[in-house]
Amino acid sequence: MITTESKQMTTGKSFEYALLVQFEEKLKDKTNVEIIKNSALEIAKGCFENVSVAQQSEYLLSASFAVNFLMDIEPRLSNDIGKTDILQLEILSDDHGKSGDVRDVLAIRLLQKWEIGVSAKNNHHAVKHSRLSANIDFGGKWLGVKTSKKYFDTVIPIFNNLEKIRKESGAKKKWSELGDYHSAVYVPILKAFIKELKSLYKKDSAKVASNLVAYLVGNKDFYKVIKGKNCVEIYAYNINGTLNLPFKEILPKYKTPKVPLPTGIVNINFKTGSETTAIVTMNNDWILSFRIHNASSRVESSLKFDINLLKSPKKLFKNTLNISYD
Repeated sequence: MITTESKQMTTGKSFEYALLVQFEEKLKDKTNVEIIKNSALEIAKGCFENVSVAQQSEYLLSASFAVNFLMDIEPRLSNDIGKTDILQLEILSDDHGKSGDVRDVLAIRLLQKWEIGVSAKNNHHAVKHSRLSANIDFGGKWLGVKTSKKYFDTVIPIFNNLEKIRKESGAKKKWSELGDYHSAVYVPILKAFIKELKSLYKKDSAKVASNLVAYLVGNKDFYKVIKGKNCVEIYAYNINGTLNLPFKEILPKYKTPKVPLPTGIVNINFKTGSETTAIVTMNNDWILSFRIHNASSRVESSLKFDINLLKSPKKLFKNTLNISYD
């Protein structure tokens, strides 16, 4: 059975491959290009070859528009300082995401000590799908501030009970058979998460606020390229100021300003009328929503967050390119 998650993975990886192909195609006559061979490239290529020919041409057309625009705002893609200044193109493995690096496709010039990364999305705007479980220290992993014993004392019995149900049913029990699992599982875990986040914020406010966004949105500067129905959206997450650099006297055609991280959290609470979503409001115009859900129809001893950026700073550069696929 093809799950939504595996379908999303296939389409996402196909789009990554299409971007790599278009980068190579458009830049090979302007500079020396080398594609780094790795398992992530093989996986993306396999996904691309498994979608229909019509989908392939849609991905390639969207990627073509995106790469043309990126070449306009990143002059170092096309310009080298000599024949030995090779532009390397690489697809990153998903493991990088665990440490907060959300980039999928990299363009690297070792000689210029320069790189840009692209996060490729097909029809979805979610920033991350992080998990909670009996042994995931989200504070340590996301924020660099360890989660308290009090938090684990609250969530461990709930997750252990889910594991017991899973084992006793031979991993066949479905969430729909559990009755009101929202009140029994989601609400207490989300409450514990909100309480712990507030407590960690009190411990180290500036660090927690900025690290939360850096981990969830991306801790390395990147372009987010989203393939929509008849358009491509490009966002420049220029948080550290490493994007949009000139090459000698050649300037980018558009300016992508530096984006300020939050330094404080204004509020953390349940979304009005929801028992599955928490809203984290921060200064500098950042608002994140955390929707808790089960990743599978069968009972598992972990839960997933669907995390979305509800609001971002006005300085976050965004450009929409309209495309007709007919």
